[in-house]
Amino acid sequence: MTATTTAPLAATPGRTVRQPSARLRAWATRAPLLPALVFMIAVTQLPFVATLVISFFDWNALYPKARHFTGLDNYRQVLTDAGLRHSVWTTVLLTAAVVLASLALGLALALLLDRRFRGRGVVRTLLIAPFLVVPVAAALLWKHVLYNPEYGLFNGLLHYVGGPQPDWVSRTPLLAVEASLVWQWTPFMMLILLAGLQSRDQQQIEAARVDGASDWQIFRHLTLPHLRRYLELGALLGSIYIVQNFDAVFTITSGGLGTANLPYTVYQSFYQAHENGLASAAGVLVVIGSIVIATFALRVVSSLFREEVSRA
Repeated sequence: MTATTTAPLAATPGRTVRQPSARLRAWATRAPLLPALVFMIAVTQLPFVATLVISFFDWNALYPKARHFTGLDNYRQVLTDAGLRHSVWTTVLLTAAVVLASLALGLALALLLDRRFRGRGVVRTLLIAPFLVVPVAAALLWKHVLYNPEYGLFNGLLHYVGGPQPDWVSRTPLLAVEASLVWQWTPFMMLILLAGLQSRDQQQIEAARVDGASDWQIFRHLTLPHLRRYLELGALLGSIYIVQNFDAVFTITSGGLGTANLPYTVYQSFYQAHENGLASAAGVLVVIGSIVIATFALRVVSSLFREEVSRA
């Protein structure tokens, strides 16, 4: 066989072949994402900018012609008003309690589902179900099916054993809201931590077992350090959502009995008092608070795990 070689094509005299620049190729690959970027900016960033602008005005919807620029007075009122300060504290307490409890329960369920047993797929599906329920429906379920003092499941069980018949919402209002949120968010934490457990290096765990390590030692020195980033992710996402939670507070307690968090206070300021400027200032603080709490949660979790690693 005769080898054939192909000579490079000669450039046409008088014509220069231009290759597309790297910047042009980069824009060509990003162009399909531009519509999604524009849509995201239009539905998220522009409303936030409008809210930020309105927060600097004394603007009552009942007297639109009387609006005027007040600077930081709305923020000063939000931070100095006793009721608003209490709603901020309630938001922090509600977020911390729900995130920590759902993380602990999610970790326990993830460790259970990480083991092989008959019917594990069915159990996993049933445990995920609470997270798929609409938040308002979940709150209504807890308020009427479980908490109701006359026909609720909790009091029904206590009736059979001769126990008291308390009104759960009026006796422990904040705990009632926290329990419904923990029930709904535990499956989410479980899924994140289960993914972390299933990504462990099994050879390392088997080597530790061969060396005589107990289950607790494996969990403390191998599993927990490995799950650090998954715990941080769960705490981050849970904090951002629960700081902004409105459904459970509105449905179960209607913001009464000391359960009004900052989002519910924004609702009261906007829809009941018609104070657009004050409500916008409180809304901006909700966004800032969600970022601060999420960052604080990440730093606390990271510091705890660094201490455990240094002790080992």
